[in-house]
Amino acid sequence: MTRGIKSVIEDTFRAAEASVARNLTNPEFIQKIEQAAHLLAGSQNRILTCGMGKSGIIARKVAATLTSTGSPAVFLHPADALHGDLGNLQSREVVLAFSNSGETRELVELLPHIRRLQGKLVAVTQKADSTLAREADCAVIYTIAREGCPLDLAPMASTTISLIIGDAIAAALIKIKKFRREDFGKYHPSGTLGRKLLTRVRDVMQPVEPILVTRNVVFRDFLPRMIAANLGCIVIVGSKGHLRGIITDGDIKRLLEQFAAQPERLFTATAGEIMTPNPHSIRDMALVDEAFAMMQEKKTYMLPVVNARKKPIGLVRMHDLIKVGG
Repeated sequence: MTRGIKSVIEDTFRAAEASVARNLTNPEFIQKIEQAAHLLAGSQNRILTCGMGKSGIIARKVAATLTSTGSPAVFLHPADALHGDLGNLQSREVVLAFSNSGETRELVELLPHIRRLQGKLVAVTQKADSTLAREADCAVIYTIAREGCPLDLAPMASTTISLIIGDAIAAALIKIKKFRREDFGKYHPSGTLGRKLLTRVRDVMQPVEPILVTRNVVFRDFLPRMIAANLGCIVIVGSKGHLRGIITDGDIKRLLEQFAAQPERLFTATAGEIMTPNPHSIRDMALVDEAFAMMQEKKTYMLPVVNARKKPIGLVRMHDLIKVGG
């Protein structure tokens, strides 16, 4: 890569980064985004996003993000709206409009129709004195350090900021509407992400009965069961069936090294004597995404699965989670 091209690429990133940093230092900027989110949250109908050209592309993406996070949104092309698609604009809807200049003709011509239908307008623009900003119920005004285009012609930093504002509004709406991970999964049921967010541990766990023993069972008796089950561990319960400990394949290797001088002592040791007590476990109703996060945090590849009474009813392994996109 030549130095000139490398410099141009780096400058494009720096222009966007500097523009983001500049806006974050303005408290009013953040307040306006929060105000916009509350206005959109109060909509009893869909949210309509609109914009022309590259702003229109941003508006389409923001509509998709809003819809997937619990705020149904539809992109309305301003030019199409003025040539027959105005029927898509219904009474009392909120319009989220993107325009760098705030003077995009098609958007400005759409404003009287929004007012006629008693709608609300949120504007995202760089020009505070523009028609769009003046007519808006809430105007999010951003600034840019520079576009990042070597010709200083193509919108780059400005479209980046517009996209981030749209994402920030969507993120705020997630909090305002208390949208949950499970809800997100319902909007993405067919993909790997949806399966991960909708599938519960009980759906993928292995049966625990073959590897369930009490504390008084000796090593030589439970080892064949552990090998036959091929699940990588043995689970130990107390007299009332509650989870008390675990012995994994890794534990066996360490025990063999520990008892190398007197292997007969290991073979006569009870599960209670050599187990790892109070192991990490997970509820059967937990999502597989939670199990995956716990395994990463605790640095383990398996978890006993317990019911509401803390009695083991299964075992979930990293391998089981990977099958559903964990």
